[in-house]
Amino acid sequence: MSQQTSGKFITLEGGEGVGKSTNLRFITEWLERQGIEFVQTREPGGTPLAEQLRTLLLEKREESVDPTAELLMVFAARAQHLNQVIKPALADGKWVICDRFTDATYAYQGGGRGLDRAMIGELEQLVQGDLRPDRVLLLDLDPKIGLQRAAATGEADRFESEQAAFFRKVRAAYRARAEAAPDRYALIDASLPLQDVQAHLARELEAIAGDQ
Repeated sequence: MSQQTSGKFITLEGGEGVGKSTNLRFITEWLERQGIEFVQTREPGGTPLAEQLRTLLLEKREESVDPTAELLMVFAARAQHLNQVIKPALADGKWVICDRFTDATYAYQGGGRGLDRAMIGELEQLVQGDLRPDRVLLLDLDPKIGLQRAAATGEADRFESEQAAFFRKVRAAYRARAEAAPDRYALIDASLPLQDVQAHLARELEAIAGDQ
């Protein structure tokens, strides 16, 4: 990690229906058992202002949302989140466990919406500087299965209402990022039984803790 902190910054990524909520609980319970101080947060969101921006991003509306406007709202929320929550926690030596981060932007706005990756990269550098997650835990699942799972959890938001082709692009973008930097990403097969998924997560967490 290139930022000067003693904490660990871990993100959990994946498309719709991959089991992030269930596995976030597993991760936080694992950290509690180890006596590791941590902050659990999410994107978009994590602060009152960022949560308001999350609502604007997710709610369905008659007006079409320009993809660049969507991207800028994502990074506006991220700037607030980083400076109010993530950076202070890392500086205090805490682990930060974040439900999605900038990889989601490359996947959803870059892959799904087709926005220029270089433009996303410029905003990433502007907002984050050199700060990047220490480890990205990417739950990977066929979007067809993921959307079936997600449909059982309630009414779809604006993103969940996209067509299957959108989610295939999201998954491809996620996988391309993981394959390009395997030292920073753990690609986890979310189609496996939950106990196998969580065994993989536990191995990753043990390795991260061992690096301290």
